[in-house]
Amino acid sequence: MPPLNSLKCFESAARHGSFNRAANELNVTPSAISHQIKGLESFLGIELFRRTKRKVILTEAGEQYIGPIKSIFEQLESATADLKSAQKGGYLSLAVAPAFLTRWLMPRMESFQAQYPDIELEITSSMGAVGLSNSDIDMAIYFGNGEWDDLEVHYLRPISLAPVCSPKLIKPNQPINTPEDMRFYPLLHVSKRRDEWHDWLKQNDVDPKFFRRGLMLSSGSLTAGAAAQGLGISLADSGLLSEEIKSGELILLFDHHLRTNRSFYLVYEKRRAVTPAMAAFKEWLMEETRKENVVADIEASKK
Repeated sequence: MPPLNSLKCFESAARHGSFNRAANELNVTPSAISHQIKGLESFLGIELFRRTKRKVILTEAGEQYIGPIKSIFEQLESATADLKSAQKGGYLSLAVAPAFLTRWLMPRMESFQAQYPDIELEITSSMGAVGLSNSDIDMAIYFGNGEWDDLEVHYLRPISLAPVCSPKLIKPNQPINTPEDMRFYPLLHVSKRRDEWHDWLKQNDVDPKFFRRGLMLSSGSLTAGAAAQGLGISLADSGLLSEEIKSGELILLFDHHLRTNRSFYLVYEKRRAVTPAMAAFKEWLMEETRKENVVADIEASKK
């Protein structure tokens, strides 16, 4: 095989018809180009160029040789471009907790798609832990305590719950000025997390037995939606409802938050080979949540 550098110099000089232009393209001196071409001609035992004062002209043998050499370099460029594209592309299947999906992830998906336009995403909403080993799901975002066997677990963000409701719910003759005033209104509960309202009320020195039990719904996303419809008061993460609070669709009744031992986590199988698409999504997601957590810490320090 002839030296690759000599072939690069030959292809460039043949394309430009000039050793000087080839030197500019390859960022070397014209004498280096000439030296490489002479070495290639010596290796082949044939003359590839006829030298003139103003330019170089391919010989018949050079014309015969340049076709396949040019094709080889084009294939190398194409293969390299395809490989680089594959590292930024691919397919990724995600299962995401409903509240995180609708309230946090979807509003930020434009940012991910702009950064990784070649990654094809398939996203499903999942309220519980999905069996990653028995499904086509590559990664998932779970809500829980972070203790799942055989899974790689990456912490994303905490849950901090406070009462929210629609301003339409509050009657003029029954304002809500203190936590006790909420006893005149139904409370919306997540069926699998019935202790949250009890814990929040006790934390704020209010007896839970005086409060009306309202609808039982299967997720925090549904209780927040029911609150926006004026069906009661929901305990919700104000960070996930920032748009509804800004627009006035929901109001934060008290800035007293219930910290739970449950958070959102990115998970995938420990034995699973991480694909470029999985690595890209993980890197983007961790950076987005890191920025949000920093902002939250700054806001908390101001209070």
